[in-house]
Amino acid sequence: MDSYFTSRRHHQLREEVRSFAEREVLPRVPAMEESRSTAHGISRLIARQGWLGATIPEEYGGMGAGHLAKTLIIEELSRVSGAMGAMVQASQLGVAKIVHFGNDDQKKTWLPAVAAGHCLPTIAVTEHESGGHVLGMAASAVRDGDDYVLNGRKVYVGNSHVGDLHGVIVRTGPGSKGLTAFLVESDRPGFSLGEQQPAMGLHGFSFGELIFDNCRVPAANRLGAEGDGLSVAYSSSVLYGRANLTAVSLGIHQALVEETTRFCAERERYGKPLHALSNVKIKLGQMQSRLMTARLAAYHAVHLLDQGADCDAELMNAKVVNVESALDSARNAMEIHAAAGLFTNRPIERFLRDAHHIFAPAGTSDVQLLRLAEVALGTAKGSWSERLSELVRNQPTGPDQDLDWADGSWGQVPPQRTHCAGKV
Repeated sequence: MDSYFTSRRHHQLREEVRSFAEREVLPRVPAMEESRSTAHGISRLIARQGWLGATIPEEYGGMGAGHLAKTLIIEELSRVSGAMGAMVQASQLGVAKIVHFGNDDQKKTWLPAVAAGHCLPTIAVTEHESGGHVLGMAASAVRDGDDYVLNGRKVYVGNSHVGDLHGVIVRTGPGSKGLTAFLVESDRPGFSLGEQQPAMGLHGFSFGELIFDNCRVPAANRLGAEGDGLSVAYSSSVLYGRANLTAVSLGIHQALVEETTRFCAERERYGKPLHALSNVKIKLGQMQSRLMTARLAAYHAVHLLDQGADCDAELMNAKVVNVESALDSARNAMEIHAAAGLFTNRPIERFLRDAHHIFAPAGTSDVQLLRLAEVALGTAKGSWSERLSELVRNQPTGPDQDLDWADGSWGQVPPQRTHCAGKV
């Protein structure tokens, strides 16, 4: 099934990321679990591999590799560390807003910096009072000459405490046309971070609070026109967020199956491997079945996205299938491990904790199912993937870039990545 969607180049990329993750990330996991704070060093090291540029066109120093390649990167990092997979997926959300809505100067300034690993981007939408209801946000921006003055707070921002460039959606007027997006550098006066709170899982990843207190931002940092903020938020969530979180779940799911299979082969009961017990073997079979189905849903959705097809429903389905199946398999894994799974000398309890963190972002399973019901009923309100497919197809690319990844040839070497000309 894997080879149905992937080329030789994708397989090579997977091996590259897996080798790096096992060599550089895995040894750092115990320290991340113990400190439960942002892992700045390994986050920067991962960024310098160039993988944040998976969907950035080559002319801006990126890989120009598409969403399937991005999924493989996030999946392989998450297989070793859900926290570092989450770090990369959150950065990709920050990439989306610039790729799709940035002007030429913004792209030339920021995309090469992100691709080179010198800039970690974020996107900040959620607020305490409004939660997932984007139109209920209260953070505001008021025009003052050549600047905007931002006030308010954003919460659950991925990469909050390691990010350099925050894509912030705030209110500039009433209603759905009253939201606007801005790029806010982390060293701007009036910008600060809330205290990082310890969380259940994803230790090493930061998803905290951004505070804007009369934070003055140049009008040149506005993404698109006033009123484009809703499109920036929704397109980033639908086209990148659901796919990215699907990839994190998939990587955790793969780790669950591998670790549980290993445990069943090593642990003996009645003089035989644990997997000789039929009830254990059935649970392993359920886990493997879920994993295969989840991977098919994930790869199919991003394959369609790379083709510029209408795939909102497939992206929603991929997220709900992957999140729910990973949680179900985590429970099976804990049941098979029994008391042994409760101790931190084994990673199963970490996988279980990390898997729960992927449930809410970009819409809970209930949200995805409500939207899928609208698809079934014929009442869905348009398609973000269809709306932006022209932008995806018309992004600046190298010669035969899409064919290059599809047929497995390496094509031209991407241009040398450059340092950012702006503030990072």
